[in-house]
This record gives sequence, structure tokens and C-alpha cells, in this order.
Amino acid sequence: MDIGEISKLCLRLGCRLLTDCPLSEYTTFRLGGICRAMISINSAKSAVEVLRYVREKSLKYGVIGRGSNIIASDSGFDGVILLFGADFAEVLVCKDDNEIKCSSGALLSSVCAQAQHEGLSGMENLYGIPGTVGGALYMNAGAYGSEIRDIVVCAEYIDESNTLRTVSAEDMDLSYRHSIFADRGYIITSVTLRLKKGDPEDIKIAMDECMKKRKLKQPLNYPSAGSTFKRPEGSYASLLIEQCGLKGMTCGGAMVSEKHSGFIVNKGGATCEDVLTLCRRVQEIVREKTGFRLELEPVILS
Repeated sequence: MDIGEISKLCLRLGCRLLTDCPLSEYTTFRLGGICRAMISINSAKSAVEVLRYVREKSLKYGVIGRGSNIIASDSGFDGVILLFGADFAEVLVCKDDNEIKCSSGALLSSVCAQAQHEGLSGMENLYGIPGTVGGALYMNAGAYGSEIRDIVVCAEYIDESNTLRTVSAEDMDLSYRHSIFADRGYIITSVTLRLKKGDPEDIKIAMDECMKKRKLKQPLNYPSAGSTFKRPEGSYASLLIEQCGLKGMTCGGAMVSEKHSGFIVNKGGATCEDVLTLCRRVQEIVREKTGFRLELEPVILS
């Protein structure tokens, strides 16, 4: 990997280049080793150009938004990370159509707050999910009976041939924690949401109630990647883990939350290996005692 060449590319595109940066600073789990090169994407055009470069050079690459659904390797990432964050977070509101178009790096909670300010309802239950809009659509994020598929209209993405395309919600194959983007490795660049008119004060009350539930039930005082396991058909991961008596189980600095057993948290100094070892132990015990197979929800970045 030629850092000098990558630096010239970033200079031409107006993108920030970060070298030898700790992934622990870019993931909500607060763990992970050094990333050789991270490019802060600032437009869909830049994303296309960077992807074309890394693919033509056969370089290892990955994508991060807020890093809220990622378990990053202790050994770091010897390649190029495309960071979809604050440099690519434009939010445009079209009140005539009750629509919001967001660059994929926009924080979901910020978009929820913008919708509330504009008197647009439909995102209240998504408030507090700690990720970007692009990341939320990639995994069809949801909470408290709502999912982003309930409000998405269309999205722009980059396909495997480095072409920018548009796809309608009907063709995204959205289901529980699943999308066509995750299946095919497409890179989301923007998302358009359609909401409905509402009273800003009523929307704020609903958002505040949602955040109150999160603070009451979730271990927000510890770094984590959110829910650690997907919901198995016929039960709930947190219920199965609790029934197996695994609350408080630890491995190094990783711990099954005593507040919400569906979360594995970094109680201090956890490594990626601590987390993955604890995940495997939980999976083995739950399968042995209940017959259910738990599948990891976060993506492992290595």
C-alpha cells in the first residue's frame, strides 16, 4: 500500500487522510488496533473514486460509520478504511413531500432531532440508536417495534462495478437485521426517508420517552456494540442468556451486562479477543442448555 499515492488521491478529492489511527477511537466498543489508512469520505463522488482506487489496486478495505455495530480486531486493519462520518452528513428536508434526504454519514439521532424540529413524525422509536443513517439501513436497524424499513423510500449506493445507483425500498430485501446492501457488499451513499406531519411537542415527548426506556434498560454507561446477538426465531437472545444464568459472566475486560443480558460490554480494558471468547462461551452454553443457536449481530472488522 502506497501511502504517498493515497495521500495524493485524498488531496485531489478534498478528503482527509488519517494514518496509523487506533480503531478504538472510531468504534463504540472502544477496542481495536491500528488502522493503516482511514479516508474521511466527503461526497458520493469521492466514495466512488476511493472505491475504484482500492479495488483496482486490490487493497484490503472496509467501511465505518460511527462504528456502533463493529468489533474491531486487536491486530488492527492493514488496509484502507472508508469513514462515512461528519464530513459526509448533509441532511436536506423537503417539507412539501414530508421527506428527508440524508448523506449516509449523518447520525441517526441527529436526523431524528431534525425531523422533530420540522414537525415530521415516524422516527421517534429510532431515537438513540447510536449509528449513522447508512449503517442503520445497511442492517435495517430498529427498536421498540419500529424499523428503518418502515420509513425508507429509496437509497443511493455504489455497486461492485463502482457505479452509483438508486434502489427503491421495495427492492432492498429488508427484513430483520438484513438488507440487499449487506448481502452484496454495496456501499450506501444517501438515504431518503418519508415521514408524516406531526406536532413537534408530541414528537419530542415520544422521543424523550424512548430515550428514557433506553437509559432504564440498557447499559449505556459501558462501551458496547449494542445488542450482541440477533433475535433467534422463537425466542429472545437476552431471555435465553438470562435463563442460562450468564449475567455478569466475564472474560478479561468483557462482561455479559448485569443490566441487560443481550449486551456484552467493555467494563474496562477489554480486547477484541476477550469479547469474541466471551461470545463463543455464551453461544456454546445457550446451545447446550436450550438448543438455540445465537448469531452475532455486530460485524467483525479484521
